[in-house]
Amino acid sequence: MLTFLVGGARSGKSTLAVQMGEHHGGAVTFVATAEPFDDDLRERVERHRLERPAHWTTVEAPVHLADAVRATPPEHFLIVDCLTVWMGNLMVHIDAPEHITDHVDDVIAALGERRRHADERTVVVSNEVGMGIHPDTALGRRYRDDLGRVNQRVASIADTTLLLVAGRALRLENPWEILR
Repeated sequence: MLTFLVGGARSGKSTLAVQMGEHHGGAVTFVATAEPFDDDLRERVERHRLERPAHWTTVEAPVHLADAVRATPPEHFLIVDCLTVWMGNLMVHIDAPEHITDHVDDVIAALGERRRHADERTVVVSNEVGMGIHPDTALGRRYRDDLGRVNQRVASIADTTLLLVAGRALRLENPWEILR
């Protein structure tokens, strides 16, 4: 079972993911993608760390996310938070766009492998960055477009996709299912 939570900043995505993990009743692995490279980000990482139960397993995977997904025991509830930061990390650490594509393909494959097993529950968090101001730099536009494509790919394999706004959720459906 793969649940994809997407929405804007402070929309409630991470809070819902943590609540889902708390309601799971079993072991939880939290895969954090943030790489705390400045004081603000270090503070944010610490705040998020304090929001989740201390007994959860935390894995830091700023770049090699597919490895972290595959290494999670099948009986663990897996939370990946978040693809937004992970995509930014890829753009910082990997020069060639085709290598970024390789990482994305590998993550989609790892999530798909995990989804095929009924006892493996996964929640993936990402931001919707395509509804705001048009980025004024080529790098900003590339980031927005690349993350948008990643979000579409995750949504296409998810069992449930929720758009979060102000702590409330809208279920997103495949448009071709609606148009039938």
